[in-house]
Amino acid sequence: MVKYTLLFACLLSLLPIQLTAKTNSHWRGPERDGVYPNESLLKKWPVDGPKVIWIFEGIGEGYSSAAVTKDRIYITGTLGETGYLFALDLQGNLLWKSACGLEWTRNHEGVRSTPIVKDSLIYYMSGLGEIFCFDHKGTKIWTLDLMKTYGAETPRWGFTESMLIDGDRVFCTPGSKDVMFAVLNRFSGEVIWEVKGSGELSSYCSPRLINHGSKRIILTMTYGSVAGIDADRGELLWRADHKTKHGCNPNTPLFKDGFICTSSGYGTTGTQMFKLSDDGMKISTVWKNEKPDIQFGGLLLVDCYIYGSGHRKKGWHCLDWMTGELQFTSQEIGRRGNLIYSDGMIYCYSEKGHLALVKPNPEKFDIVSSFKLETGSGPHWAHTVIKDGRWYVRHGSALIVYDIAGK
Repeated sequence: MVKYTLLFACLLSLLPIQLTAKTNSHWRGPERDGVYPNESLLKKWPVDGPKVIWIFEGIGEGYSSAAVTKDRIYITGTLGETGYLFALDLQGNLLWKSACGLEWTRNHEGVRSTPIVKDSLIYYMSGLGEIFCFDHKGTKIWTLDLMKTYGAETPRWGFTESMLIDGDRVFCTPGSKDVMFAVLNRFSGEVIWEVKGSGELSSYCSPRLINHGSKRIILTMTYGSVAGIDADRGELLWRADHKTKHGCNPNTPLFKDGFICTSSGYGTTGTQMFKLSDDGMKISTVWKNEKPDIQFGGLLLVDCYIYGSGHRKKGWHCLDWMTGELQFTSQEIGRRGNLIYSDGMIYCYSEKGHLALVKPNPEKFDIVSSFKLETGSGPHWAHTVIKDGRWYVRHGSALIVYDIAGK
């Protein structure tokens, strides 16, 4: 019965996506699932890659993505020990930069969190757990320190959450002993409600909002769990084990028609599928597979198949959404990286700097075009972004913008 229900869910996944209303720029696309709205994009690149529109260098160290709106680009970076929010126009000109405060310098130094833009306000969480709200002119409106407010403990690699906006509220995950999840007024930073903690730390995950039956549910992951929270009543509905070494659960869960897919690295749990009950009050395990164990590269659902790259289980993997069965593993462009999807194609960015255009194909890793990124320095960890025929790729202190619009 579960198999046929999953098949029906896959068929529904081919229907148009309902976009989250009025948030100008999101983390990994409008539904936080790595899928960007369909556009008329190139289906093959020149040998050296698509045309570079412009490069902006000097945004500092970090791994955050660009937040792209209709007329602005916001991105964060670390210069020295200070985190900055940068605003660029669509031609790559610096409009302003504003200091946020001290940033993460303990290991893999640099910013982590991608700015989230709602109307004229920009929200960002530092690696040290301080939340900032800026206006579109670069003026700091309010701040909230999770460690001072909640006694939150800094995760091993710093806070990396890209916060979720819902209406006039900001959702965040302090992960303290007493408070697992908090909702703030997005105009003032004042606390609206809190979800009591279970002692689990925040675990790098950026939450997402789903609709299921009559409920609106926040999906997130903490140190050893995947959890569901009632978005309107502020209640923890359920949790299920998702344990990894170092409590590292950074990937936003996939969701489609009552099914939740999670994946984490370090070769422990790997990928799991859960079924959400009709009333949204509990979940049950459908299947598990140690491949892929995605470290922080995100996962995709395309035409009933899951795509992602492993960590200890090295390579780019494809799983059947219904059964969890492994379809293929490839290391053609390196052992791991991140990926997004738009206009029928997968865009891969490997940890070694390979950029690849891949046709979804459950039989093989079907690379159409690829090239090596030479601009920038440091790890190739930032997730890429597609908007209005442009592909935004961050490598260290450089932001490179490619023209991928179909001709």
